[in-house]
Amino acid sequence: MSINAETAVCSGVCPCASPCPIGESLKVVGGKWKMRIICTLFADGTQRYNDLVRKTKGITNAMLSSSLKELEADGIITRHQYEEIPPRVEYSLTEHGMALSPILHQLALWSAEGAKQS
Repeated sequence: MSINAETAVCSGVCPCASPCPIGESLKVVGGKWKMRIICTLFADGTQRYNDLVRKTKGITNAMLSSSLKELEADGIITRHQYEEIPPRVEYSLTEHGMALSPILHQLALWSAEGAKQS
């Protein structure tokens, strides 16, 4: 099993070499909420915490807080806290996070095609 560094496509038969690059990627963006948060930031740009709560319907404060911390630790988003009263915190995608745009676009197209076929 080998990975083509230029195209990042697995060749041969899965499972990939350890660690699997796809599995590692899914650790960063996987789960019920992270993709929704990332897509919201793509679509609407920089957002405050309460905006993300409103736009990510059904998410709890604890889950949003946890997901934001993980995305920040993985370099997907940045958190900017303004020294104001009342405090203001904004979240935006990093350059690394913005690099997910074409991948998410292709994933959305793939999903839409699957929905048409079923």
